[in-house]
Amino acid sequence: MAALRLDLIKNYLRPHKKELIIGALCLIFVNILSVAIPMEVKNIVDDLKKGFTFSDVLNKSTWLILLATVMGGVRLISRQLVFGVGRQVEVSLRQKLFDHMLGQDPGWVQTLGTGEVITRATSDLENIRRLLGFTILSLTNTLLAYTFTLPAMLTIDPALTFFAISIYPILLGTVGLFGGRMVQQRKKQQEALSALSELIQEDLAGISAIKIYGQEKAEQEAFKKLNIRYRNAAINLARTASTLFPLLQGLSSISLLLLIAIGSGQLSEGIVTVGGLVAMILYVERLVFPTALLGFTLNTFQLGQVSLERVEEILNHEPSIKDKEDPVNISKPISGKLEARNMSIRYEDSPRKILNNISFTINPGEIVALVGPVGCGKTTLARALGRMVDIEEGSLFLDDYDVTNLRLKELRSNIALVPQEGYLFTETLTENIRYGNPKASIEKVQESAYEARMTEDIKGFPDGFKTLVGERGITLSGGQRQRTALSRALLVDSKIIVLDDALASVDNKTASAILQTIKNQFNKTVLMISHQLSAAASCDRILVMNNGKIVQEGKHHNLINKNGLYKSMWEREKAKEQLQSYD
Repeated sequence: MAALRLDLIKNYLRPHKKELIIGALCLIFVNILSVAIPMEVKNIVDDLKKGFTFSDVLNKSTWLILLATVMGGVRLISRQLVFGVGRQVEVSLRQKLFDHMLGQDPGWVQTLGTGEVITRATSDLENIRRLLGFTILSLTNTLLAYTFTLPAMLTIDPALTFFAISIYPILLGTVGLFGGRMVQQRKKQQEALSALSELIQEDLAGISAIKIYGQEKAEQEAFKKLNIRYRNAAINLARTASTLFPLLQGLSSISLLLLIAIGSGQLSEGIVTVGGLVAMILYVERLVFPTALLGFTLNTFQLGQVSLERVEEILNHEPSIKDKEDPVNISKPISGKLEARNMSIRYEDSPRKILNNISFTINPGEIVALVGPVGCGKTTLARALGRMVDIEEGSLFLDDYDVTNLRLKELRSNIALVPQEGYLFTETLTENIRYGNPKASIEKVQESAYEARMTEDIKGFPDGFKTLVGERGITLSGGQRQRTALSRALLVDSKIIVLDDALASVDNKTASAILQTIKNQFNKTVLMISHQLSAAASCDRILVMNNGKIVQEGKHHNLINKNGLYKSMWEREKAKEQLQSYD
């Protein structure tokens, strides 16, 4: 797995090869100057024995200041380039993740959890940015520091160099000892944060249900448990880090103490010059910082690896429903005919067929009602028409096209599915209505709202079509939300509209009027899935489902005169209406 992630890192960095090469060259130049400056200090200190003038001091000081200034400027350029690459990768990866999520099956996204996706798109991507920015810069700089500094130290005194770096194997061993533990602790912290984000998102979305059922206390307790879990994970990680980093810094400083102790003796014996000892101290101090930082750098690297794995888990997931490699193009305008041929659907986790060998034909411009008991498969059929669930080849046709051979975008542009809970965005009514056709004129928006019997309601709003509907349309009633979603579907240029109980909150008279308007004004094929038999009675034809099968088919007046499921459902609805009239 580690090799795979290194390949991924290379793939992410490949488009930014130019910036990385320039940044690497700048780092090499910086490290050359970092070696040259202590050597210049050595020469200056050793030359003090020969005597010096004020002019000599001024010239040498100016030279050192110039070298240090150039080194600082080039270091700044290298940091901007490498850190900039990390930022660019973060932005492009976030866009890639968002685009990929929009192509996934809704069921998989909901199973994964919104909070989990948000965490991976925010904190995990930040960790990847640090991996591809700070970590690469730090590791490269550490490698170059040792590559250039150790040879320079050896030229001054090999013995002193050996004693100065003798402590570093212990330091690296300490990093290895703590590193694996920190990776696991960081992963637990990320998982705890995801769970916390998911609960916050769900509770804010379901705040009305929480208050209706008085579950504030239960949700507070649930949040408290997750919050404590996150706190414990963060504290465990902080304890490990707070132990590791001071330990690394202390071990790094020991090398400097050894150098001063042993170097003082060699200085008195004339083995090393004063300038040489000063240069050695500068070189060791130069290595102390990247070495002490190595623990944090490796921790950031490991954290980035964990986050990279979490993001790639999403990016590697392929939707079960997608376009074929050689999709068929629709060569002529769609008339609006739908035909199912022995269509069956079984979910992976269910042994029972949700739809069992269903066959029917809906002709262009026809309004057909689909009715049946709860759980008989009506919604599954509605979702199948737009391939929101997977179906077998040769089982469903739009005109003469097998829908499994069509591009999903082309299929769904011809079939407008209006669910019972049509999702409304935190925008104005106008923007919600023209969501499927953003370029539609305000006149078209008003027309579709009128045909969905929404105009009178909108007139009662202070801001009219500019009214903000709130999150998920919270400021609207159930019927207003449904008719707004219907207005959206009417505005889209699709030949077929599937109403999945989308008029459940609308009275029967209004629902029947809307259906006739759709037929007469828009000339669309309509499949109305509903429990409202009074509205279904006004349709051209009725399909009756039970246990995943179509058990009856015909016009209303024929079905109520036959013993069967439809007649019993009709009698039950009329009896219910009669009882309600007594209230």
